[in-house]
Amino acid sequence: MRTLPRRWFARAAPLVAVELLNKVVVVADCSGRIVEVEAYTRDDPASHSFRGETMRNAVMFGEAGHLYVYFTYGMHYCANVVSGEIGDGQAVLLRALQPLTGVEEMARRRGRTTNLTDGPGKLCQALGIDLTMNGIALDDAGGLHIVDDGTPPPAAPRVGTRVGITKGADTPWRWRV
Repeated sequence: MRTLPRRWFARAAPLVAVELLNKVVVVADCSGRIVEVEAYTRDDPASHSFRGETMRNAVMFGEAGHLYVYFTYGMHYCANVVSGEIGDGQAVLLRALQPLTGVEEMARRRGRTTNLTDGPGKLCQALGIDLTMNGIALDDAGGLHIVDDGTPPPAAPRVGTRVGITKGADTPWRWRV
């Protein structure tokens, strides 16, 4: 398995999103295969970067290959992979994983044994992702990283509209295995 270097993410979010499918997210002893993602760009009214840089979304405007974590609905963390060039304000939301290793730890964190990582908030809870990980480099082996284990993205991923948004809801930038 090879950790994806930061430069791998320095492309448009929709391109990175599709190619992230079937890559593996690793956090300590837990890992999962990426099976669902959504792309967001600065010109997208649903994106956190649409209205410009703020303290909350500053990571999105930084170097590609970092993690942008935010807290939503007063209860869930969501993890995004920053893409594009510095100043672009692009990211890919990690929506769902297929658990691979550390399943017992994921179940302990979630307080259940089923549906561990089938949503962005569940995924973060299962992997222990919170605001302390906001801004970390994805190629730092000591933290969260994304690896390629040789499994290619699907030739024809399922495409759909993004979930849980009202603006830009008809943009078909959600991809699934």
